[in-house]
Amino acid sequence: MKQSLFESRHQPQWQAFAEQLNRLEQGKAKASDVADFPHQYRRLCQHLALAQERGYSSYLVDPLQQLALRGHQQLYRHRSQLGASVLGFVLAGFPRLVREQWRFVAVASVLFFGSLLGIALLVYLFPELIYSIISPQQVAEMQDMYDPDASRLGRAAERASSEDWMMFGYYVMHNIGIAFQTFAAGLLFGLGSVFFLIFNGLIIGAVSGHLTEIGYGQTFWSFVIGHGAFELTAIALAGAAGLQLGWALISPGRLTRGESLRLAAHKSVQLLCGVMVFLLIAAFIEAYWSSTTVIAAWVKYLVGAVLWLLVAAYLIFAGRTQHAPE
Repeated sequence: MKQSLFESRHQPQWQAFAEQLNRLEQGKAKASDVADFPHQYRRLCQHLALAQERGYSSYLVDPLQQLALRGHQQLYRHRSQLGASVLGFVLAGFPRLVREQWRFVAVASVLFFGSLLGIALLVYLFPELIYSIISPQQVAEMQDMYDPDASRLGRAAERASSEDWMMFGYYVMHNIGIAFQTFAAGLLFGLGSVFFLIFNGLIIGAVSGHLTEIGYGQTFWSFVIGHGAFELTAIALAGAAGLQLGWALISPGRLTRGESLRLAAHKSVQLLCGVMVFLLIAAFIEAYWSSTTVIAAWVKYLVGAVLWLLVAAYLIFAGRTQHAPE
């Protein structure tokens, strides 16, 4: 293709891309104006490669190179801003949001941890109660998973030899499924979230009470104390996000229920995003740290206590200073 034909065919696209660049560089670009900017940038790079390959004159190649360079700077500058926004949310925005929604967090925590501790004590005092909550087959599986002689703790027989990275993926999917279920059930006027908070609390509490009563307490508690700081907190926070949705439907105020739900969803979904980060951390610890039998129990207890303190300090104090990232 002749250079003149190549220029006449693609000149409007280059001009439109240059206008996008000018708006970005001047800070006047709207999101809708530059939504296709990455696509336009890739197309410009393709045209530049073709021009160089065909040996077109520098009068064409040089301006295209300049546009490509400016486009590269803008593309990766905005990506870095996105990364900064995500980092700011993790370091400051999420704990601020948890504190802002403290009423829902408090109710969810009482429902979840209250049912967990209550049933754990009852099952410990009345061992037969475990079979009213969990089937005998599940009880037997739990005993196998936390047997002091097991090579890897917290794994069923069919997963005992699984690689740690495979278990990491399993824990991520399993825990996120529980959290999302607890959150989404809040759309049933909050009753669904209440149910799953209490249900999960009863299951976890019953297992912990039973294993402690039969003498497996050290293997069980040394296993859960590390990742539990993130996982159990995440379940409570997912429930809080669901309760927020339910309350928006129950008490919309002067708004319609749809508008009230839309406003509540904006913050509750942000809360759920933070929950996902917690669950990723929990899954990593569970797969690579909690399950190992090489590390002494007292070391796990010490590390677990430190992690619980760090989670509490993060949610209570992070993001309080004026210079904290937004």
